[in-house]
Amino acid sequence: MKTYTASKMADALALVKRDLGSDAVILHTRAYKRGGVLGIGAKSVVEITATDDPGASAKRKRVQHRRAPERQPAGPPLQPRSAPDPSAGDLIRRTYAVAQHELAKKQAAAVASNPPPPVPPSPAQAAQPPTPMAAAIPVDQQQLVEEMRTVKRMVREMADQQRRREMVRPKNQKSRGRPDIPDKLFDQYLCLLEQEVAEELAEEVVQQVQDTLNPIELEDESAVRRAALEVIARQIPADGGAGQLQPTDDRRPRTIALVGPTGVGKTTTIAKLAATFKLKQKKNVGLITMDTYRIAAVDQLRTYAHIIGIPLHVVASAHELAGAVRLCAGCDVVLLDTAGRGQRDDPHLEELRTLLGAAKPHEVHLVLSSTCSQSVLMEVVDRFSVVGFDKLIFTKLDEAVSFGVLLNVARKVNKRLSYVTTGQEVPHHIEPGRSERLAALVLGEGARAC
Repeated sequence: MKTYTASKMADALALVKRDLGSDAVILHTRAYKRGGVLGIGAKSVVEITATDDPGASAKRKRVQHRRAPERQPAGPPLQPRSAPDPSAGDLIRRTYAVAQHELAKKQAAAVASNPPPPVPPSPAQAAQPPTPMAAAIPVDQQQLVEEMRTVKRMVREMADQQRRREMVRPKNQKSRGRPDIPDKLFDQYLCLLEQEVAEELAEEVVQQVQDTLNPIELEDESAVRRAALEVIARQIPADGGAGQLQPTDDRRPRTIALVGPTGVGKTTTIAKLAATFKLKQKKNVGLITMDTYRIAAVDQLRTYAHIIGIPLHVVASAHELAGAVRLCAGCDVVLLDTAGRGQRDDPHLEELRTLLGAAKPHEVHLVLSSTCSQSVLMEVVDRFSVVGFDKLIFTKLDEAVSFGVLLNVARKVNKRLSYVTTGQEVPHHIEPGRSERLAALVLGEGARAC
């Protein structure tokens, strides 16, 4: 391991390549000012610490690739299960030996130069508080200390990765000598944890992929990813017929109601559905809103209805709702917009259940925002079960920080995913729910509209 100093990064890299070759591994870089008076006239200096040890390259790449940025994995902290990679100790010993050698050389040079004896401090200087330890350490020694800290941090991270491997290995297979999961599959496991997939569900995905692929396929990144997508997609029931109207058994227009708490985007979503059915599929659409609590929401929906070219019926009671449904008897599809209810507002939820009883919808879709935490989503699901619903709509995918909670909720609720929305534009930012689409989101793909 060697340290190079130059005025430009390109010059320092050229020195590294000249001495250590093109396969050299950069362990540490630092830029600082040197010289000048009170910062005036100081020159910029670039400092690079590099090594030609190929083992250090593999360790460093693995740690950097697998480290989750600014988010801890879901679930309780993992307990140590095994010792870290034995080669980590060799890396520490080599680095420490180099640091000691460099420090000894600098101390010998200082003694040989016979520096003058220190001048006794003046009374004013003696009264000042002692200099902090970090400031008293020479710059070169500070660099060595920082490098030692970096190596120790790398070793801790490698040990943490090893503990994770032990946790992922199926518990009932350990006694049979089943090997650790391969690197490519372990990368997918870390991706699932970063997306806040429940730890037990992430482990289940890993085990199913490992059972599906042979050893050669497990070393192929694309094969591992395809298998992981298939396994995750099977965990998400989706409505394959969403987006296309199905005939009804009672000869009534297909009646679709949207329910959910305030602020999840029901009104915008129902406008998107109305525009999709009317403008894209050329269907005769009836639109009914029961949201008389928010005047702005009614005005917004009335504007959408006028632009799309469909009638809007505003109702405030079960009797008015039944009459509006009769007025829409000649339509192909009737869309019901309901008022947002707080998931803890039990009386209003009962009122909503009564209103839906008058409309007799063929489908009730619970609208959930992708920006909510898993605990909030599950509370909404639990509370709206009194109303009754048979499908899910996930909105605001473009605003979601992670998508693992959607997989967790879909798995627990076991209701079909009918639609997802990916923005505010009507009617473009809506698409039928597809298992493969959400699975891709869970594995880190963007939420832009297809």
